[in-house]
Amino acid sequence: MEKSSKRIAFYGKGGIGKSTIAANVSVAFAKMGKRVLHIGCDPKSDSTRCLMKKRIPTVIQRLNEKGEQLTAQDILFMSETGVACVEAGGPEAGIGCAGMGIATTLETLEKLGIFETGWDLITYDVLGDVVCGGFSMPMRKKCVDQVYIVTSSELMSLYAANNIMKSIVRYSEGTQPLFGGLIHNRARPGTDHQVVECFGGKTGSPITASVCQSDTLRLADYRRTTVFEQREGEALQKSFMTLAKAIASQTGGICPKPLADADMDNLGETLYQLEKEDRHGRSSC
Repeated sequence: MEKSSKRIAFYGKGGIGKSTIAANVSVAFAKMGKRVLHIGCDPKSDSTRCLMKKRIPTVIQRLNEKGEQLTAQDILFMSETGVACVEAGGPEAGIGCAGMGIATTLETLEKLGIFETGWDLITYDVLGDVVCGGFSMPMRKKCVDQVYIVTSSELMSLYAANNIMKSIVRYSEGTQPLFGGLIHNRARPGTDHQVVECFGGKTGSPITASVCQSDTLRLADYRRTTVFEQREGEALQKSFMTLAKAIASQTGGICPKPLADADMDNLGETLYQLEKEDRHGRSSC
């Protein structure tokens, strides 16, 4: 695999907006004149929908149809925004192992030489909190240089982020640390920033960027577009360009310090007190 490419992965709790973040970051890099390959690693096969404006055939589908006759043109699609897209795909709900779909996709992309075509950036958008070892395949196969965790201030999202950190620590052993930082999504006024900063401080995790909760971003997602194609999205476009530049300038990773289960439980109480104090302060103003 061509090592000159910058290879990043976005992980996070299901439904946290990880695919939306990943798609907009990929477009931001394309706007910077970079050649970008975006790989969706989710059996829902919806990572590239905002890039392609529709669902594209997955690697697993095409392999089932064509077998050894499969070519790069069968699975690689170019978006209007200049991002090359691949969807791994996977089995139907309730059948088979979705993680194996990721492993098969990585093997297929290597076999077809797709990684060796001069990409400046390769983006992996990966499902969930890596409970299944298959979803950690990009890390296990050393296909990524940096992992970013998308989270909100909700406790279950932070639990998922903590679990992902455990996998990052495992697959950073004996290699360059993989963790790039946290991306705080759906940030709202109030204690949201303090909550994520508290979690980041306890786990040794820098916050690479905060993306405010936005109707513009949500409506763009409904229409299967990125904010770069929305006239109302100028402020968010600047935010994603800033995030892309931060990722581009980051040359190394760190090793996070995930919390033990008991410490995560205690964190919940700490965050409760933080929220309670904030509400009390506002009510007494």
